[in-house]
Amino acid sequence: MPVPANRRAFLAAVSMGAVSAAIGPVARAQVMPAAAAPFIPPATGLTLDPREFGAKADGATKDTGAIQQALDRCAVLGGGEVVLAGGVFLTGPICIGSNTILRIQESATLQGSADLADYPVMQVRWEGRWVPGYIGLVWAQDAVNIGIAGQGKILASKAIKRRIEEATGLRHPCLLEFVEVRGLSVTDVFTEQNDMWSIHPVYCEDVVFRGVTVHGGADGIDVDSCRRVIIERCDFDTVDDCISLKSGRGMEGNVIARPTEDVTITDCVFRDQHWACIGIGSETSAGIRRVLVERCRCLQARTFAIYLKSRPGRGAFIEDVVMRDLEVSGAGYGFLRLNFLDSGKQDQFPVPGLEGIPTVRNFVFERIRVTEAPILVEAVNIHPDKPLDGFVLRDVTGTAGRGITLANMTNVVIENVTVNVFSGPRLAIDNVTGRGLDGAARLIPPDTPPPVTAGQPPYRLGMTTGRPN
Repeated sequence: MPVPANRRAFLAAVSMGAVSAAIGPVARAQVMPAAAAPFIPPATGLTLDPREFGAKADGATKDTGAIQQALDRCAVLGGGEVVLAGGVFLTGPICIGSNTILRIQESATLQGSADLADYPVMQVRWEGRWVPGYIGLVWAQDAVNIGIAGQGKILASKAIKRRIEEATGLRHPCLLEFVEVRGLSVTDVFTEQNDMWSIHPVYCEDVVFRGVTVHGGADGIDVDSCRRVIIERCDFDTVDDCISLKSGRGMEGNVIARPTEDVTITDCVFRDQHWACIGIGSETSAGIRRVLVERCRCLQARTFAIYLKSRPGRGAFIEDVVMRDLEVSGAGYGFLRLNFLDSGKQDQFPVPGLEGIPTVRNFVFERIRVTEAPILVEAVNIHPDKPLDGFVLRDVTGTAGRGITLANMTNVVIENVTVNVFSGPRLAIDNVTGRGLDGAARLIPPDTPPPVTAGQPPYRLGMTTGRPN
């Protein structure tokens, strides 16, 4: 069914528009408009209640079949809304079809089943590779124009522990998982996951997460090889990365070559208990580019509030990243870390040689306010054979235990950084060129890792790689 005209207008509104370049050779990431149209269901006027199909909503009876019948009927009749209201709907995985909104009213809870036998085993994306695993609680695949909305709750079963099933190696279910969806909107719902990733779009285009509360025992939203994504006014309280941008790992991700690109994150609040508020990587083998983060509050991070990471063997690129107007406090290690030497597990089939060293360029961090960051910036784990080209740190205020360390960079601009540093030099560098570097101390760089060689036997697309890890 064609996408409705209002949806086409919305997708056009969120397309990237060009802006002028930043200082010197550093290209600014393109920005999306601040305003976005609300998600509007198809004009069929169809609204279905799963109770009409036998749902009990008593929190004890599994309503999977009834909810799925309502969703399927909605999709085949041209689309509309399936509305959950007034109760606890216990369910196994449910699949949303095209032109359909699952609306969960404030009085309703969608509660995931504790029985893994309810979750089909499919090919799922896990840490950058396609492997067998349990599908997400709410999922969609090869769909157009779908949504989840309402003030209600979507809860995983707390009985499903850890990310991997120990006996089989199968990946456990995500809470929300979308594959090859064009036109996806998740708004206003409260979500709570167990030990696994919470929200996982893969190969999706034209995606909006707005006003979502994300509580989870692992990552909050993992944007995985997606295009044109908006995350705005969301509230995160997670154990692992609040938001992580990914695009595949090793030769599989590199050969498939579907990057994550054109991502805007605005007006969000982040609390992380184990890793970072925003992570880019480490699965970057198809590339990540044009990322804009604005007006966000990083209130807690176990490591660094912002963490960009990869390693030799990934290949591809991370480029055109702009982050501005951020408030950073409660960061266990500091504000910003760049690590492109040894982050994440090496793939069984890495991208070898010079091609496997990620290309990193055009990063802008400006108008940042930090409070008692142990480290302001640690950006030394960068490969000397592919230096970072274009790094701007501008208009930064606050307090930090230690200052800025940079290695293997060109076209650097350090401007108007007025952070009070309590220990060591304010700036230390090695093999760095640019402006604002006067008076920098000499830095001893980290060791360069050995060259990455190809896996054996040679990789071919479709080959299995053994037990998921």
